[in-house]
Amino acid sequence: MTIERKQPKPKKCRVETCRVSFVPARLGQSVCSPACAIIDAPRYQEKARKSLAQIERKEIKVRKAKLKSRADHLREAQAAVNQYVRLRDADLPCISCDSTPNDSDLMTGSRWDSGHYRSVGSCPELRFEPLNIHRQCVKCNRNLSGNTVEYRTRLVLRIGSDKVTWLEGPHPARKYTIEEIKAIKAEYREKTRELKRAAA
Repeated sequence: MTIERKQPKPKKCRVETCRVSFVPARLGQSVCSPACAIIDAPRYQEKARKSLAQIERKEIKVRKAKLKSRADHLREAQAAVNQYVRLRDADLPCISCDSTPNDSDLMTGSRWDSGHYRSVGSCPELRFEPLNIHRQCVKCNRNLSGNTVEYRTRLVLRIGSDKVTWLEGPHPARKYTIEEIKAIKAEYREKTRELKRAAA
């Protein structure tokens, strides 16, 4: 049994200066001749260029991700946590000296850091612990090496002595996997977005 193929219906050439009626020889044909195809070609060039650029960007992103070291992932996760802390504490003064954004004695430039009470070097297990990180002015964090004595005094008032004692206590060593680090970065980026939405 043979199935008869339907003959295509005539259609008008898409090229504005032509518009002759023709019967398509293949599926999707929208111009009547090779000459009109040449005229019509630029229509697709920009779309093709954008598509290729998008593919290239994705490939570069994948290659870069493969080249990232564990230290690179740690830095990115720490940046995400720090951004969240600065936004979380946006209405609070510096944890070490009670300065506010309007105080004239603050250094210019990046006015606010996310200062660790127990430093990453001395206690890497708490590097992502939000109770251990608070918004701190540049002067205290960088020039005064964290201004730790004053930090502790205000930290007790802010989170309570029990939590400060816990921070100061021993903590099991923690070796984060790259997947865990990525999850921390994603978690705190989402928390930052939630704070921004709440503030809007």
